[in-house]
Amino acid sequence: MSSTSHYLDHLNAEQRRAVEHGLEGGKRHGAPLLIIAGAGTGKTNTLAHRVAHLIVHGADPARMLLLTFSRRAAAEMERRVARILDAVLGAAARPSIAWSGTFHAVGARLLRMHARAIGLDAAFTVHDREDSADLMNLVRYELGLADKQQRFPLKATCLAIYSRAVNADEDLHRVLRRHFPWCADWRGELQRLFAAYVGAKQRQQVLDYDDLLLYWAELMQLPELAAELAAQFDHVLVDEYQDTNALQATILRRLKPDGAGLTVVGDDAQAIYGFRAASVRNILDFPGQFDPAAAIIRLEQNYRSTQPILAACNAVIGLASERFTKTLRSHRCGGDKPSLVSVLDDAAQVGFVVACVLDNREGGMALKEQAVLFRASYHSAMLEVELARRNIPFVKYGGLKFVEAAHIKDVLAVLRWAENPHDRVAGFRVLQLIDGIGPATAGRMLEQLAAAGPAPRLSAVSPPPRGAAAWGELVALLAPMAAGKSAWPVELDLVRRWYQPVLEACYADAALRVGDLEQLHRIAALYPSRGKFLTDLVLDPPSASGQATGPPLRDEDYLILSTIHSAKGQEWKAVLILNAVDGCIPSDMATGSMEEIEEERRLLYVAMTRAKDQLALILPQRFYILQQARGGDRHVYAARTRFIPERILDAFQWGCWPSAGRVGEGVARRPAAPIDLGARVRARWGSAGG
Repeated sequence: MSSTSHYLDHLNAEQRRAVEHGLEGGKRHGAPLLIIAGAGTGKTNTLAHRVAHLIVHGADPARMLLLTFSRRAAAEMERRVARILDAVLGAAARPSIAWSGTFHAVGARLLRMHARAIGLDAAFTVHDREDSADLMNLVRYELGLADKQQRFPLKATCLAIYSRAVNADEDLHRVLRRHFPWCADWRGELQRLFAAYVGAKQRQQVLDYDDLLLYWAELMQLPELAAELAAQFDHVLVDEYQDTNALQATILRRLKPDGAGLTVVGDDAQAIYGFRAASVRNILDFPGQFDPAAAIIRLEQNYRSTQPILAACNAVIGLASERFTKTLRSHRCGGDKPSLVSVLDDAAQVGFVVACVLDNREGGMALKEQAVLFRASYHSAMLEVELARRNIPFVKYGGLKFVEAAHIKDVLAVLRWAENPHDRVAGFRVLQLIDGIGPATAGRMLEQLAAAGPAPRLSAVSPPPRGAAAWGELVALLAPMAAGKSAWPVELDLVRRWYQPVLEACYADAALRVGDLEQLHRIAALYPSRGKFLTDLVLDPPSASGQATGPPLRDEDYLILSTIHSAKGQEWKAVLILNAVDGCIPSDMATGSMEEIEEERRLLYVAMTRAKDQLALILPQRFYILQQARGGDRHVYAARTRFIPERILDAFQWGCWPSAGRVGEGVARRPAAPIDLGARVRARWGSAGG
């Protein structure tokens, strides 16, 4: 076969070892293979070449299973394999892979094939998340759980709890204690709800998204069917193995109990989806789960970043408590160290980002080649407002644009209705925030208000008994606001207090959304009045579109804003990371256990490894927080992220803004030796005490 191996010539030594594993001496399967593929090391290219190389050496593509985490990734992998095989075998002779796709898509296909044997109708339907939530809600009402005096979790929260328990393969008590402690008192009722939900699905012959994995895993518990499926595939190849959850790992262990013919590719340092029940333990424990003799090949040659950037990335991840040791290296030895840029506050942070972006653009770097990354979606709120004001086009990945998030729209609707009591759209939205008021009732109440004349009085409208108390609170809130008797932006604080119970009742991630409302308050403080604030926010309303939360405005070029989670797998010439301070990275919501803290460390590593040429981590010295109990603004001082301790600071260069300039240029470097200011202070008083 040496005459046909020219397609491997451009691979580096590590990649070639991974591609050729198990084929030495004419062997067909070999020990299981774990490819630890560092960021930017050509993971996709390596896996595609391995698939093609197996086929060239006689593997039957009809007996290969290629598992990915998105349809796009599966299509890209198939395209690359086809291109390689076309070059070796010719397009006419190229075979196609029969089994390729996401875990869920392959699971659905297998379940339909074996439906009769496991008691399913082969024509079963699959519910998406919205369908599943609606069915959960229907069962919730049938069980009377919506009529409790205390607020029972709504459908989205119930589905999130159920999904977590299924995918993590954990009992309900543990899931509630670790991830939904505010729902722990409802454990018995939730257990009953989930049992009824499962029964309803089975009676209707429907599966939800999680069932596609759960039923596949349960099918593999049946000895005869498990043996049949295991014998169906000679080779199983899995991309992004660090993102698998407990169910997916169970499926793989039962497909390949001894690991023969199994190849998994991933990077434990990029395992950042614990909130989706993914478990880093799957990749860390791979040899023990399959075969202690499993081959482990590390891809360490990075084709993306400069060596100074990689040195800083290696230093950050090198402090992880448990990992597969690897050191990323680059042939690109030039460039500056990543910058740690100190700014006064988040307003100064925005100023620094805008200055850097525009400076880079003037230097010939397109906006598309620059990205601003952040831990949580609301961290970019003030930046979005400034970019819009400066007419700098951008797109945002990871959640809706700030003012399009549902909870932000709710609060703005209250303000708009206070500003204009005749605004039916705002009123229609606000009314439905009250328990017991649906679309029909909201419409009727608005008609009553319209009939009341030019100065409608909310107190004249009768709400349904179930919402009477909440309605009274809303009337008491809006009356002085509509009369102009409350100060701005204090009235926004009042709206937030009224809205807090609604937020907790409607959203499973209410604690995270509170940060959005705090950002809204800080932005509001920049405006002299409620009217000016509302007008500026709606003059150029952003729109959501798929994962990208809005097309670029007015220009073909646009800046990238992205949560770090959504940035995984991407790369840009220049990357700026917002809020590289404790409380943001790591998030103060993710420091309850060492597992959470270690995932936050990996999240910072993922953000840093997106940069090709320039990297800056921005450190605001202080943040404003809203102390509701005192009714005023306060600020706290922030510490540099714990993931960049003193002992690795030499991998970075220091600077401050406004004196800091372009990323990687003109930033004051850390002094070679600290200046002893203490000695200068002591000298004021002579040598005593020195």
